[in-house]
Amino acid sequence: MLPLFPCFETARVLVAGDVMLDRYWYGDTEHISPEAPVPVVKVSRVEARAGGAANVALNVAALGAEVTLLGIVGDDEAGAELTDTLSADGINNALQVRSEAATICKTRVIGRHQQLLRMDIEAVRQSETSLRILQARFEQLVASHHMVILSDYAKGTLAYSAALIECARAGGVPVIVDPKGGSFERYRGATGMTPNLSELRAVTPASLQGRSIDVQGAHVRDALDLDWLLVTQGEEGMTLYRRNEKRSLHEKALAREVFDVTGAGDTVIATLGTALAAGLPVAQSVAWANRAAGIVVSKLGTSTVSRDELKQSLTLSYAPSAYLYSGAVQDIPALLALVREARAGGETIVMTNGCFDILHAGHVACLEQARGLGTRLLVAVNADESVRRLKGAGRPINPLPQRMAVLAALRVVDWVVAFTDGTPASLIEAISPDVLVKGADYSPEDIAGAEHVLALGGRVEIVDSMSNCSTSGLIATIQKLSASS
Repeated sequence: MLPLFPCFETARVLVAGDVMLDRYWYGDTEHISPEAPVPVVKVSRVEARAGGAANVALNVAALGAEVTLLGIVGDDEAGAELTDTLSADGINNALQVRSEAATICKTRVIGRHQQLLRMDIEAVRQSETSLRILQARFEQLVASHHMVILSDYAKGTLAYSAALIECARAGGVPVIVDPKGGSFERYRGATGMTPNLSELRAVTPASLQGRSIDVQGAHVRDALDLDWLLVTQGEEGMTLYRRNEKRSLHEKALAREVFDVTGAGDTVIATLGTALAAGLPVAQSVAWANRAAGIVVSKLGTSTVSRDELKQSLTLSYAPSAYLYSGAVQDIPALLALVREARAGGETIVMTNGCFDILHAGHVACLEQARGLGTRLLVAVNADESVRRLKGAGRPINPLPQRMAVLAALRVVDWVVAFTDGTPASLIEAISPDVLVKGADYSPEDIAGAEHVLALGGRVEIVDSMSNCSTSGLIATIQKLSASS
């Protein structure tokens, strides 16, 4: 029986905390600087993403819920860039712009998919005036939301978290906290909290340090008067400690391959809080948060998990094993590991993508040409909802597991993977194929991910397509024959 999927779109979530801008400078490195024993990175691409509490808000929005973000930014370039980023993603902006503050900014330099350096700009503390203004704004906003998430990165924005918790709970609005620091006393009375294992141990009394995690978790929960405590443990999963429940509830980690853990905690608390706001019990909400964590760690850098990705993960998990584990069909974490292994062995990775709704001779011809351009062919397939957005109601004719199974049976195809976004751009960035291939009905400038592949020294190839051979044409012919019979 499939788990109940949350009605995320009914939830209204208020996120408050330390917002920051994450910048990524991508490039290639081929030699060591003559000035110092450090690699020289030739920057080819710059990317800005919302981080900290802002990334929590983005994760909530990606699930389809309504979200308001409250925090403090400076009257500076980074603050303006962060504001623009949030507006583009549909976040209700309640950021307080303060001239005496500096926007927290973390810049990462990445060469050949490895982080080489991180540079931080951050405020030591927020001014008393800024904190009082933020508290007043919180009091105005809280009653119109179903859930409050406090995202604390120990940058000073939540110095008055006790007052925020008291205000929300007095109005009947639950509050959950992603904590930081050597003391959690300021979070007393919150509904729930999501420390990682090291954070839990840091606040556990010395007398309990040698005891089990169950003893420590239950103690911290009771000492802070929480309804529940969720301890995240990386590859060991996460454990829930509920008030008046003697037994803990443990969720095993679902990620098959960890690519990057940056922002995973943001995804956990965002999914957990949004599921709770949508009316799910805490145990079911934790299960969805665990599933989201398994998805986000397969991505590079600060990322989100969309509603479609979460739903698709459920489809794949419950698909017949002949589809999911037929050898060629892979989930993203496992695929990334296979690609790294093949590339280390000197193999050339070729990638193409499409709906492949009704596989026909034109598809096969394109795939055969693509396979001839390298030693491994990866085919990325639009998930069902993505096909509907592109092709309209009534499509796809064949559901995703069946489309993937047919592709996997072709001798020229090495790997098949699904993607849920409108384009495969983010997947292409994670894979970074040596050759990106599309059919002749595309021009290079219209190909998603082409810029990324070219920037890394790869190739973008257009292969010949068979005329008078298309899925839409086949469907039209079938419909015409059906109407005349």
